[in-house]
Amino acid sequence: MAKKNKKKRIGVVFSTDPDYDYSFNEQEESEAPRANQQRLRVSLDRKKRKGKEVTLVTGFIGPEADLKDLGKALKSKCGVGGSVKDGEILLQGDHRNKVVDYLKEQGYNQTKKSGG
Repeated sequence: MAKKNKKKRIGVVFSTDPDYDYSFNEQEESEAPRANQQRLRVSLDRKKRKGKEVTLVTGFIGPEADLKDLGKALKSKCGVGGSVKDGEILLQGDHRNKVVDYLKEQGYNQTKKSGG
């Protein structure tokens, strides 16, 4: 048995069957719904940020790579810094109107501003 497979054998410690195959349950990444089926929320957040405002985009469904690409596009459109963490896009400052307009241009028609 190859040494690299030992760490991936979750739940199986030992088998007396010499032909036993340690198969893994690999999850396939589901394809992202089309842009017009995504329900994105754009809100302003100050919690846990020492009072600094952050524009928060939540509700994206799909691969992490697509989320990072969208975050990069939003950061360049608004001309600010930010990050992509835990399935959310964070943009420094209050840019809710720009973000909603840009997302609707890109086909995310179910985008809404949430909060005040």
